[in-house]
Amino acid sequence: MKIGVFMAKYSPDDTVSEMPEVVHLLEEWGAAVDVIHPESCVFNLANLRPEHDLYILKAKTATTLSIAGALHAAGAAIINPYPASAILRNKIVANWVLRSAGVPLPEAFVAAQPGQLAPFLNDGSLIMKPYQGSQGRGIRVVSDAAALALIPAGEEPTFAERYHSPLGPDLKIYCIGGQFFGVRRVWPASTYEEKVGQPFALTPELRDIAWRCGEAFGIDLFGVDVIETKEGPYVVDMSSLPGFKGVPNAALRLADYFYAAARKVMHGEPVAAGHAVATNGR
Repeated sequence: MKIGVFMAKYSPDDTVSEMPEVVHLLEEWGAAVDVIHPESCVFNLANLRPEHDLYILKAKTATTLSIAGALHAAGAAIINPYPASAILRNKIVANWVLRSAGVPLPEAFVAAQPGQLAPFLNDGSLIMKPYQGSQGRGIRVVSDAAALALIPAGEEPTFAERYHSPLGPDLKIYCIGGQFFGVRRVWPASTYEEKVGQPFALTPELRDIAWRCGEAFGIDLFGVDVIETKEGPYVVDMSSLPGFKGVPNAALRLADYFYAAARKVMHGEPVAAGHAVATNGR
């Protein structure tokens, strides 16, 4: 069993990412794991072809997604699949997919330049988000045209959502192989404890919302960010292969998931949602 893991470099004393422990577990169970840092590599496209039974797409930089897309076209088995991973990196397309699936989302707008959104401020503040952003970088709330004018115009599309004041901490909902986990987390988190957050029991409504998100993309490994407002819960982000911080035994659960997926590929079966069953690697 050969598994290739596309991921960013982590320091030896990293206490946040689960992936180093996931790699260790997979190797303990007999898998040959190659950790690939795309930003440190040069890929010869003439020779690029699948060399592993399964690829794990943890990093999702432009370089990584481009290589994953080429491997996908060559028939590689990838988790999460390249099409879903690529769409989830584009908040505009992801928003449309989720909205079409009946997921509750704030009102959203797309424009070529930030200034074009000024008329929509008459109905309330907007939260501006880089359309390919992650980890909360570049997010800002604007309440008037003067603040909107301070946002530099560029070649990338402008994406904004109607701002709703949250009633409490963000709700992180994680799915690993069809199992859902809820974590309350302060944003922005400044300490390790805040990054890990506090587990909470999902209500049927929140579980249904998360299930709809996974169904919309045909995946069962993802994270969803939800805010609770006086108008009800809203999904404000979804990510493929997030950090899963705060999920009990996350590394073991993820290793089980990847091991089961690789074994299915080796048996000639497709990697599809719902494929992973906890087996402790056996």
